[in-house]
Amino acid sequence: MGKPTGFLEWPRQDADKRDKEERVRDWKEVYLPMAPEQARAQGGRCMDCGVPFCQSGCPLGNYIPDWNDLVYRDRWRAAWERLDATNTFPELTGRLCPAPCEAACVLAIEPTAAPVTIEHIELEIIERAYREGWVVARPPAVETGRTVAVVGSGPAGLAAAQQLRRAGHRVTVYERDERPGGMLRFGIPDFKMEKWPLDRRLAQMEAEGVEFRCGVAVGRDLSWRELRGRHDAILIAIGAQQHRDVRAPGRELGGIHFAMEYLTQQNRVIAGASVPAGERIDAAGKRVVILGGGDTGSDCHGTALRQGAAEVRSIQLWPAPPTRRAADNPWPEWPLVFRTSTSQEEGGERDFGLMTRGFLGDGSGRVRAIDAVAIDMERTPDGGKRPVPRPGGEVEIPADLVILAIGFEGPEDCGLAAELGVALTPRGRVAVNDHATSVDGVFAAGDAMRGASLIVWAIADGRNAARAVDRHLAALPARAA
Repeated sequence: MGKPTGFLEWPRQDADKRDKEERVRDWKEVYLPMAPEQARAQGGRCMDCGVPFCQSGCPLGNYIPDWNDLVYRDRWRAAWERLDATNTFPELTGRLCPAPCEAACVLAIEPTAAPVTIEHIELEIIERAYREGWVVARPPAVETGRTVAVVGSGPAGLAAAQQLRRAGHRVTVYERDERPGGMLRFGIPDFKMEKWPLDRRLAQMEAEGVEFRCGVAVGRDLSWRELRGRHDAILIAIGAQQHRDVRAPGRELGGIHFAMEYLTQQNRVIAGASVPAGERIDAAGKRVVILGGGDTGSDCHGTALRQGAAEVRSIQLWPAPPTRRAADNPWPEWPLVFRTSTSQEEGGERDFGLMTRGFLGDGSGRVRAIDAVAIDMERTPDGGKRPVPRPGGEVEIPADLVILAIGFEGPEDCGLAAELGVALTPRGRVAVNDHATSVDGVFAAGDAMRGASLIVWAIADGRNAARAVDRHLAALPARAA
């Protein structure tokens, strides 16, 4: 694929980023478009490796070597057709996916090598397809007369809704927020993805006949039983937004917020919403401490910098990962190595190996500092590791605003088990067998069944769940004339 010697002739080259000093002053996307010739050269680096591990590393099974080769040969429409065959929303994954495909690229075997820039090429393909007018509404040629309710409009729900509608079913997406998109709209900062790519795709789906009913919280505004009576099938795609909390002294102090409280409010402000002064979570002029260093913590880090924080400090419980793969983390597994996100490179500090013991107040009910202690890792009898406080490692970290970004437990309780009778796993996720729940005609996809995961897994789950729903609908008895 590509040019046989391309990986020897051309180095890996990512898309350019806007200057740090410029981008922290606005909310526009960090990355700039690739020039077509640059994308062609990067596609030409794709090796004829025989076994495309990149393709198996991608949960969607994207035909990556095919479209790399087609981009290199300047056959952009054919490249888009191959991409469109497996990926419902490449304009979203091209901006938000951490690219497990690149970690599985054969060029990533050697620590000094650099994998093909698959994600950036993917984004250039779909954006060119939009510019050229190749992406159009594709309503079904035949209507089945069956109706499906998709609950939740994040990537899993949207992927399933589009596939089911194209199969000829009438699809209604129920979303509790005021606009569709779920985490894509309200959880992802604009500097990672502005909202016009999402709105552009939603317009296509509406043109295909997908109906969106926003401001409807199923389980509160509309009962699950009533919803089940209205539709031939239900797909649960409500995500996993039950926050993981810190149970420590001082947790009740003001100025301590969950990451999604913080991010969703800022996204609404950017979109033009007005927030009462007493409810505004604003980092301007404050010392901000973020607990958690994953993607969500990084998003909070970049948000605080853009709000004008006096200081931003991200803290992680675990020690810093190695700069190169460990022996027990071989290729093509996801590399557990030290990374610096675009937000973290913009400023602030990062600390590793610190455990939060409690929060200290200022006497007026607000947080003023975090009581933390350095930790060492101790082996457990089962071969795992656990953090152990280091004697003399106590530290007090000043903080006017604390953001908790330590992950999610699972779906929020909205009456699925109590009202609909859907079985849950011990961890509170929806239990499924090939996306089917314990209730006939009710299915689940994405984080609601998997737990908090990647956008690419959500889209893959949505597409696979749509197939399961379609098979179920096809097996139903024909309606009387």
